Amino acid sequence: MLANEKAASQYRSEYSYISQERSDRTGGHLWTEKVVETPTGKIRFLLTEDGRPISPDRMAQERGRLARYAADPAALAKATQASKDDEAHALQLLEMVPRAFLFSNMREQGGNIHIDFAPDPNYDPQSMEERVLHNMVGTVVIDGKEMRLHHIEGRLPQDVSLGFGLLATIRAGSTFGSTRNPIDPPDWKTASINTDVSGHALFFKTISRKEHAEHSDFHRLPDQISVSQAVALAEQP
Repeated sequence: MLANEKAASQYRSEYSYISQERSDRTGGHLWTEKVVETPTGKIRFLLTEDGRPISPDRMAQERGRLARYAADPAALAKATQASKDDEAHALQLLEMVPRAFLFSNMREQGGNIHIDFAPDPNYDPQSMEERVLHNMVGTVVIDGKEMRLHHIEGRLPQDVSLGFGLLATIRAGSTFGSTRNPIDPPDWKTASINTDVSGHALFFKTISRKEHAEHSDFHRLPDQISVSQAVALAEQP
């Protein structure tokens, strides 16, 4: 499965899709956005907030923002670098899984392979991010035919303190989960994300990363689609 995921990451296809997201990014509101992927970054066009169409003034702001990206693709690359970093980190952490965890209770359900995981006490985390992940317990679900990651979920059964609690503490009960589905072979795309991480840090009163997102209506795009082409597509009704 890991080999297949790493190979697929080298030949990524671009898609457009509809995203419904409630998160820290959306200020707790439910945003419905049209998302168009490009090699430079993702174009997001806000359609509704909490089920209601956005106002004409806000629509003009959205179009203005996308027009700036079309005129200056480097601005889009800078604005979306964090999401690219998240994707790279996700692959790095996935590669860490077989070294950092002990696996048990493998079972087959509906063509999928379910495997539980828990921390391997012999593993020495190499970063704070790895330390948090290493303390999680959860389940990996692998598509038994394609040997691709279908679902992963984890939770922290106890607090994780960094720097003896002086730098940060991630609270017990923090969770993450992601589900991926096949679209057009060999492409798999993320269908849902659920993250609820809380705690406190030295330089911030609280750490909060909450996100619930669902993605649907995927459409394959031409290879190497430009930012200006993606903006035009995002703004289409």
